[in-house]
Amino acid sequence: MTDPTQIFQLALTFEAFTDIEFWTSVGIIAGIFVVFATGLQLNVGFTGIQNFGQVGFMAIGAYTMAILTAESGWNFWLSLPVAIAAAIAFGLIIGLPSLRLRADYFAIVTIAAAEAIRLVALNARDLTNGPQGVFGFDDSWNSISDSIEEFIVDLGWTDVPSQFPLFLVTWGLAIGLMFAFSRMTRTPWGRVLRAVREDEDAARALGKNAFSYKLQSLALAATTGAIAGFLFALNLKFVVPDEFQPLVTFTGYAVLILGGLANYWGVALGSIVLWSVLEGLRFLELPLSETKIAALRFMILGFVLIGLMAFRPQGFFGNRKEMVLGD
Repeated sequence: MTDPTQIFQLALTFEAFTDIEFWTSVGIIAGIFVVFATGLQLNVGFTGIQNFGQVGFMAIGAYTMAILTAESGWNFWLSLPVAIAAAIAFGLIIGLPSLRLRADYFAIVTIAAAEAIRLVALNARDLTNGPQGVFGFDDSWNSISDSIEEFIVDLGWTDVPSQFPLFLVTWGLAIGLMFAFSRMTRTPWGRVLRAVREDEDAARALGKNAFSYKLQSLALAATTGAIAGFLFALNLKFVVPDEFQPLVTFTGYAVLILGGLANYWGVALGSIVLWSVLEGLRFLELPLSETKIAALRFMILGFVLIGLMAFRPQGFFGNRKEMVLGD
């Protein structure tokens, strides 16, 4: 039987905390989820609509870019606006018939739509290559990444992590989107979204087309979802259906809970904390099987979320006044 003192000593050994390659990879995932959750924040925190299908927009963005680039020979960068347009179109197809439903019914529709996208990607082998996925779409990005890396080396940093260019691009987009969305929600348009969230009937009584505003909010969330899918595909270097499970959307909601509703900079902090805790615990050195250590990681993360909900339910940067959601 293992001495409890030995277990405690082993648990304090975190090798990854000195590995810059590892933390660069964690930073990329955290940045991707900042982009991903920025749209969710607009939906949930400002408009009061429960979008559980954000991962569907992410899948459309990733697959559209991968298919157009790898299989149709399109220009890599031209595929991004097309991917965004495809995600917005899908959002409109979902939203036009369902945004008039109650919040819980709309949530069911969106999660079903996202699963439909994943199942189509899994079974439409001629289009998506089925469970084997799509590869070979990142040649243009690799040349750009090499150029960024050479520029950084010229500045004096010789030991540049291989994924650092993607880290810079991801966080550049994340910060740009947070800034843009933060400014938009301070305009009269953003104040109407808050009015719709607080009391949709009152907003209608004042002459505002609540349905149109909710549809616009969903379209912008589709945009951020598609961009997140684009970055996600570049990080993985392949696109397969299993990467777009509903758990991805729920992870985005965990980011919102940690950071706080109606605060975009809270999204960044929530994502950093979530992925730092989750991935940092991967390197716990305990005399347990890998399955048990994986379960322990999620248990610890769960305790962090429970503690936050108990002592600060509005999240790190949230405001209790912003916790009122649509019916």
